[in-house]
Amino acid sequence: MSAPRRILIYGVYGSGKSTLAARLADHLGLPWYPVDDLVWQPGWVEVPVAQQRSRIEEVCRRDRWIIDGAYQGWRDVPLARADLVVGLDYPRWRSFWQLLRRTVRRVVTGEEICNGNRESLGSVLSADSILLWHVTAFGRARRRMRAWQGDPSAPPVVLLRSPAELDDWLAGLPRKGVDRNSA
Repeated sequence: MSAPRRILIYGVYGSGKSTLAARLADHLGLPWYPVDDLVWQPGWVEVPVAQQRSRIEEVCRRDRWIIDGAYQGWRDVPLARADLVVGLDYPRWRSFWQLLRRTVRRVVTGEEICNGNRESLGSVLSADSILLWHVTAFGRARRRMRAWQGDPSAPPVVLLRSPAELDDWLAGLPRKGVDRNSA
């Protein structure tokens, strides 16, 4: 199997997309372009969708990339160029627990997320809380990943349903540009 060169990682908030992107970037030697850096300005100001799309198009024109998400206004762009979609299709309880744990850690430590942005107790308790986004987006994200997997016109989709499945899948991938067919 040749190593994929353009990978879209998809899943609901808290499923581990960025963590997987970092692992894959290291494992395969591919550049990772964190979506949060491309769509959020300082102060949690969202980049206008047309500009988000332009930024994603610029990344996706490259020969090698990993993107850790795909939003409504430009989801078609990475899907049209990806060699592989990795869907983190974990049960709701697992992804919510991961998100809750991560959110509490970020609030307590003041960890920077992107472009100087941090989570706060106020943001977690607001109507725009990432925890609420998870609850409302979970079913849509799951249906979308599963539909892509069944669509012959879509790129290949690997759905991973647990961290153990993820680890097994990663162990089977070639490392840093090694093509097993040419070895």
